[in-house]
Amino acid sequence: MEDNGRETGGPEGARPDPCAAGEDAAEGRARRHGVARYARPALVTGVVIAVVCLALLVIIFFLDSFNATVYSVGGKDVHDATDEARSIRETYAAARLGGVVFLIVGLALAAAGAFLVYRDRNGADRNGARDDGEDVDFEDLGGQ
Repeated sequence: MEDNGRETGGPEGARPDPCAAGEDAAEGRARRHGVARYARPALVTGVVIAVVCLALLVIIFFLDSFNATVYSVGGKDVHDATDEARSIRETYAAARLGGVVFLIVGLALAAAGAFLVYRDRNGADRNGARDDGEDVDFEDLGGQ
């Protein structure tokens, strides 16, 4: 092996640790502190929960409608006071209640995440770049 004057393991040849400097190693961005670091994951998680619960509630609505239609073919009414009609009405009650509760939780989580993303949108050192007020035009970008 050839020695080019630098040690690979020593302090002179060691690479600076981006995590120690408070930067994200993958993208070189400044890290968010506090609850702002959880804003985007909370937003995505809340939206996914809300969409899944909404789909579940739509499916339950169609299943309830189908059961009521099949039950009423014989001239019966699903709103009767019979045990069979009550059983059909209560078939998906727990899933419907759970779907509504998780839908509300998902929407609240998404709203909180969206608020935190909105609040942190113009934070200092956003994406590791500061605005020093210098305008750049096309000639500067094209190298002319």
